[in-house]
Amino acid sequence: MSHLTAIIISVPMAITLNGPDSIIRQALRVYVSVFRGAPTLLQLLFIWNALPQFFPIFREEWFTPFLATWLSLSINESAYQVEINRAALSAVDRGQEQAADALGMNRRQVYFHVIFPQALRIALPPTINEFINLLKTTSLASVISLQELLSVTQIQVARTFEFTEYYAAALIYYLAMVFFFLFVQKRVERRFAWADRHKACANEP
Repeated sequence: MSHLTAIIISVPMAITLNGPDSIIRQALRVYVSVFRGAPTLLQLLFIWNALPQFFPIFREEWFTPFLATWLSLSINESAYQVEINRAALSAVDRGQEQAADALGMNRRQVYFHVIFPQALRIALPPTINEFINLLKTTSLASVISLQELLSVTQIQVARTFEFTEYYAAALIYYLAMVFFFLFVQKRVERRFAWADRHKACANEP
C-alpha cells in the first residue's frame, strides 16, 4: 500500500520535475532532497510522535501505528520513486511525443498511450528493487508497536526462546515474498518487451 501510494504521488511529481523551471519544481526538489536525506526510522518516529504535537487531529484513536507507518513509508518512498519515474520519462524518445502530437492526440492521450507504456518498461526493474527494499524496511515499524512480521517473530521468540525456528520461518516468509515479486517483474518485462527499441530494431527484416 505504501509503494502504491508512493507511485501515485511520484508520477505527477516526476512530470513536473521534467517540465520547465518553476517555483513548484524547486519546491519538489527540496521535498526529494529532504526525504531522501533523512533516515527512514527518524521519519517514522517523527510522524508517530511529533506530528500529533503539531496537529491535534492526529491525537485521536483513528491515528494508529498502521496509518503512521503507511504515511511515513509512502512519503519516504515517493522521494525515491520520483527519481526512477523522472529518469524513465526522460528516457522516452522525444520523437515519440512529437509523432503523437502530429497525429492529433491530446496531452492525456500522449502520456497514457505513448509515453507511459514505454517508461513503464524502463522504470519497472528499479521499481521492483525499491519495493523489495521497502518490504524489508517495514520491519522498522516494530519501534512504534506495529505488529508486522519481524515484531511478531520477536514476540514468539521471547515467549518460547526458540530462536532458530522462528527466525528461520521469518526468513522463509521474506524470501517467498521477494521471489514472488521477482517473478512478477520478469513476467511484466516480457509483456512490455515490444517497447524495447533495440529488440524491435533487431526483429526488423
